[in-house]
Amino acid sequence: MPKPIFIILLIAGPIVVITVSGSFLLGIVAFVLVLIANPIVRSVRKTRYFRSERFSSLKADVAALVVEHNALVGYVSEMRAGGSFELGASSSGQYAHLAGFENTSSWNYRRDRNVAEFAPHVHHASLQVVRNAKVEPLKYLMKYFSIKADQGTLAEVQRVAADISRLEEAVGNVREREADLTARIAPPKFILKHYSKEFWDQLGAHLTPIDVPYPQYRFEYTSAGGNSSQAAPIRLDTPTLEALSQVLVEKIRWTKSAAGQRALMTTGLRTFIKNRDNHTCRYCGVSIAAEPHLLLEVDHIMPVSRGGLSTPENLQTLCWRCNRSKGARIVT
Repeated sequence: MPKPIFIILLIAGPIVVITVSGSFLLGIVAFVLVLIANPIVRSVRKTRYFRSERFSSLKADVAALVVEHNALVGYVSEMRAGGSFELGASSSGQYAHLAGFENTSSWNYRRDRNVAEFAPHVHHASLQVVRNAKVEPLKYLMKYFSIKADQGTLAEVQRVAADISRLEEAVGNVREREADLTARIAPPKFILKHYSKEFWDQLGAHLTPIDVPYPQYRFEYTSAGGNSSQAAPIRLDTPTLEALSQVLVEKIRWTKSAAGQRALMTTGLRTFIKNRDNHTCRYCGVSIAAEPHLLLEVDHIMPVSRGGLSTPENLQTLCWRCNRSKGARIVT
């Protein structure tokens, strides 16, 4: 039932029953009955809403949008499942799984409150190294996670950066579409609060819990007795990956060469290409003017795998459908 009515009945109902009957027990019964009735009434209202002509009409109106939304959700899932988001690993604790651990102290005082985590993305170090990593994260990331300053590593960093950036845009686009569908239908608040999954099921829209799989690295210090612990986490999101690319370029002395500049496929360059192409797909001609939630991607005309470079003349804007169908082919 509507929240204001529920609150009024919950408060006023028992009072009225106690006043009329003079029985406190009946007042408690009335209170319990209101609590029981609330979900029943809510379920009845839900059933009536989904069977209403208005909902059926709105569902038909957004049917085409739901189909497009579901196709994009599938595309995002493919990108997430097909991507590799690993760059380096720490060797600290790589054999820790071969041994067990026991606290054999005869004292009652527990000293292992902070237990170290051993994983490829966690480097166990001194407190000073952890503090230094907070100040110079990229320097220490490269040093302790075996991220070498060479052309192969640079290409791998750029690949991960490109995959992360594409996923960021795609996931954001899916959420915008879901918000737009919700706004168009404008269901009652209690539907979204209590029956959100059923609402999307009734629309026929596929939801995805996919988040962007940012590589997560961490420097960790744990005292010998487990009394204290400090960590410096580093998330390789788009700005961090682009900064790492720049550091690698400088270290391998490509900054003054044309090759070094062409190797950097940055967010700024992708934005430039989309603006240059008027946010329009160069294949099918669809644009954000026609489809406000259109997902656009920047594609290499000559694929990188075939020697293509990340230069404006070798880049074009494609909608996600055309880019998906093109793959690594050269289309003339």
